[in-house]
Amino acid sequence: MSTGPASLLTLVIRHDQDVVTARQRAGTIADLLGFDSGEQTRIATAVSEIVRNAFRYAGAGQVEFLVDRGAQPQTLIIRVVDRGKGIPQLERVLNGSYKSSTGMGLGITGARRLMDEFQIESTPARGTRIVMRKVLPPRAPVLTEARVVTILRTIRSHQPAGMAEEFQRQNQELLRALDELQTRQEELVRLNRELEDTNRGVVALYAELDEKADHLRRADELKSRFLSNMTHEFRTPVNSIIGLCNLIVEDRQRDGHEVEQEVVYIRKAAEQLGELVNDLLDLAKVEAGKTPVRPAPVDVSKLFGALRGMLRPLLLNQAVALAFDAADDLPALITDEAKVSQILRNLISNALKFTERGEVRVGAALATNGKHIAFTVSDTGIGIAPEDQQRIFEEFTQIEHRLQRGVRGTGLGLPLSKRLAELLGGTISVSSEAGIGSTFSVTLPVRHSAAEEPALEFDWRAEPGKRPVLVVDDAADEHLIYEKLLKGTAFQIYPATTIEQAEHALGVIHPALVLLDIRLRGAESWDLLLRLRRDPATDQIPVIVVSALDERERALALGAQAYFSKPVPRRALLDTMDALTTSSSGSMRVLLVEDEEISRYLIAQALDGAYQLTACADAEAGLREARAHAADVILLDLMLPGITGWEMLDALREDASTRDVPVIIVSGSALDHAGRAHLLRHARDVISKADLTRERLLGAIAAAVGR
Repeated sequence: MSTGPASLLTLVIRHDQDVVTARQRAGTIADLLGFDSGEQTRIATAVSEIVRNAFRYAGAGQVEFLVDRGAQPQTLIIRVVDRGKGIPQLERVLNGSYKSSTGMGLGITGARRLMDEFQIESTPARGTRIVMRKVLPPRAPVLTEARVVTILRTIRSHQPAGMAEEFQRQNQELLRALDELQTRQEELVRLNRELEDTNRGVVALYAELDEKADHLRRADELKSRFLSNMTHEFRTPVNSIIGLCNLIVEDRQRDGHEVEQEVVYIRKAAEQLGELVNDLLDLAKVEAGKTPVRPAPVDVSKLFGALRGMLRPLLLNQAVALAFDAADDLPALITDEAKVSQILRNLISNALKFTERGEVRVGAALATNGKHIAFTVSDTGIGIAPEDQQRIFEEFTQIEHRLQRGVRGTGLGLPLSKRLAELLGGTISVSSEAGIGSTFSVTLPVRHSAAEEPALEFDWRAEPGKRPVLVVDDAADEHLIYEKLLKGTAFQIYPATTIEQAEHALGVIHPALVLLDIRLRGAESWDLLLRLRRDPATDQIPVIVVSALDERERALALGAQAYFSKPVPRRALLDTMDALTTSSSGSMRVLLVEDEEISRYLIAQALDGAYQLTACADAEAGLREARAHAADVILLDLMLPGITGWEMLDALREDASTRDVPVIIVSGSALDHAGRAHLLRHARDVISKADLTRERLLGAIAAAVGR
């Protein structure tokens, strides 16, 4: 059982004064319903234009103001009807292409833009019927029955002003609008002056930046040319020296002669010089931004295997072991594999050079945040004194030690490794103790920033047979509570902590239900609730507001199907969720036997279309209905005229067609524990009218039918 819109006022339009009166009444009603002054003017203007059309083109008409309290959200409705000849060019009028010498059509298109909804029907035989709707403001008081009565009383007591007074009021509105436009115009002029000054400064700054950028480009080009020339001019003679030394060595060995030690020293010096050139070029390229990063999937286990085969020939000292820890359980890195390999090669080769006995161990582990992998190279070598641990990352720095004299090096390996690690978005550090050993750590992101981001996906998988529930709450502990509450049920939650996350979730999944908190990190979610109700894609999704605020009436008026205060009772929440999300609930029949009209109205509002409701005012009609049309559940008041509720309960149990129908007693009297227990022997549940809420009623019905 549902109630239609409540009529606030009906006016018959026969004279010019009636058009003025309709405009005045529209403004008054809009004011009483909580609209601000701007919206009042828009509503009054739209009504004035449509009513004036009815009077001008049809000679007479009627305007009716109604309010739909049952709508979600509550809505002001304005109907204008005339019996004229209709509008011949209606489609062209609505799309704005119709031009009339009298201005016909301008009022319609203007009023259409001023209202939230605009419907028009026009035929030559029946005239024109226009229905306009305006949603009540979210922060306006909830429109209760008592408030409607107060508004009606105020409207009747308020006498409309005369034509002159109305013209004066419209002139005042026009003057205020002109004054506001003048103020905005002055503000725009001031802003334009400021923008002009800012633009001149920005232009000058850009000119200076362009000049500096040009200098930098020229310097960069010079550096690039220098690097290119150095690569060719410096490497060529070095390679020639190495090649000539190799030829001399091969000739001597082929002829059976001993190779002169000088030749060996020359080749060794040339090789060191070549390494120095390569390292310098690598460093220069990194610093100049000439080294591109090419992210690709890197299997750490396979990387370790390649390094093991590459570096094993360096194990000339049999007292040192090279060990790699297992890395099979690590995720794939998305980074530049060549640069990671170069970093680790430098660190491992250094460790092998400066370790006389023991081992060099290479490992990798996933960081606790899951977003980084830490590579470690540990050795049992000579170690590094604390005062030298930062110096080793400076170019050409080599720590004095007896082993240093016996191994070749450029002093660029660690600085280059540091630059490469930073290029990959990571860091490098060292932990060492002189005479004990060193551990170098390289921490790299699992996914390099240059890698293409995957399409945004939900890290959420629907469980078969479960209904998704979008939980919008900014507290992590509340999400945990909901997980516990819904564990073992037919529901699966998806958590969202902000309105943006909730809107994104609605674009990815179609939840069976939304649990919505009002306060979200300082913001309120009333607008989200309104959007859910207005959007055709989401207007059928049930919304349960769960909040610590006492906003039950507002939540229900704006479209929520139910409201719970925190902490939420588990059984009542589950029953309500089940009743709202069961696909067949809308086809289930509920028979209400109640003699009080107000109680029938309250129960109909509480069910709000969740079930097919049939209401009877006495037990005789209720019995006939129950026997003629099978109900899924019966709501029964005990205090009925004629046949009492007790007698009807007995009759239902004696009839084979009704004995299995669950009955819920809706009692108007207070019951003690004993009385309630007695009733529960004859009915599935007992609800006190004093405690009747939508949540309690839906939960009781869902439990009674075994859902």
